[in-house]
Amino acid sequence: MTTPLQSAEPAAEQAAGSTRGSTLRYALSKVGGALISIAVVIVSTFFVFRLLPGDPVRALTQGRNMTPEALTLERHRLGLDKPQWQQFIDFIGNTLRLDFGNSYEYKRPVLDLIGERFGNTLLLTGTALILAVSLGLWQGTKAGWRIGSRFDRVSTAISLVLWSVPTFWLGLLLLMVFANGIGPIPGLFPTRGIESVDAPDGFGYVLDVGLHMVLPVITLVGVVYAQYLLVMRSSLQEEVAQDYITTARAKGLRDDEVRRRHAIPNALLPTVTLVFMRIGFIVGGAVTVESIYSWPGLGQLFVRAIHVPDFTLMQGTFIIISVSVIIMNTLADVVYHVLDPRVRST
Repeated sequence: MTTPLQSAEPAAEQAAGSTRGSTLRYALSKVGGALISIAVVIVSTFFVFRLLPGDPVRALTQGRNMTPEALTLERHRLGLDKPQWQQFIDFIGNTLRLDFGNSYEYKRPVLDLIGERFGNTLLLTGTALILAVSLGLWQGTKAGWRIGSRFDRVSTAISLVLWSVPTFWLGLLLLMVFANGIGPIPGLFPTRGIESVDAPDGFGYVLDVGLHMVLPVITLVGVVYAQYLLVMRSSLQEEVAQDYITTARAKGLRDDEVRRRHAIPNALLPTVTLVFMRIGFIVGGAVTVESIYSWPGLGQLFVRAIHVPDFTLMQGTFIIISVSVIIMNTLADVVYHVLDPRVRST
């Protein structure tokens, strides 16, 4: 004769297996959607960039006396004399092999150029993301726990103002102030590049790079952290009104314990998706910020490729940026599905 406990064990195992199967099916559906999105990005990339005005051959030979025959040879060297359908087939085949070709301007493999700039972009935007998440969640928690308090009103107002400010405007404002100084006070931070020409070695070099990062990081954090603040504030506000918070308080738990052990873990769930989505933009970097501060990252490389136009370099950087965003968005959906049982039950 089986006991109730023995009969409950297979039911629990069956429920756990059903949950794992549901998660796997959900993950596979998201991966399938991501693959379709990547395919659309790759196909559209080829045609969109060729709508840009300008001739790469004439841009690269500007200021040089080139005969029509020499221009024809240069066009043949770059593969631009082929019919567009053949260029498209070559592009698809090379992309599937992760071969983005050589840059027209730099005359080097595109993947090598991306690899050299990737670390700089990761350093800048990764630092900004960590600071923005930390600042946004801290302020969002304090504001959401005390809705209507002075801290809530001030922090929310400041974050909304910064969020509404265009990135380029804030960057140019900081650039003007710190490049020229404030009155008799000279500029406190470098405004261009990642390092000084006469940068020292060792710890002095680390400090020099850190000083160059201050203004671009402040610009990125200023226009991003409001998203985390507002999402955390709204989520925590909803949790405060739940019955389990009232029950925890009725049991005699201190206010800080109720907030730390009960409210914050549940309020963090919606923020997880936002954090993962922003991680996708790390690879892409902040194109505007890198251009303003001459930061040698993927963003500045992409802008330079547009000016030529350098088709191979544009295609390679854009695909890397887009694919990274798609992957991180897909991962965010799957993680959120795993963490929140309310999503799994729908």
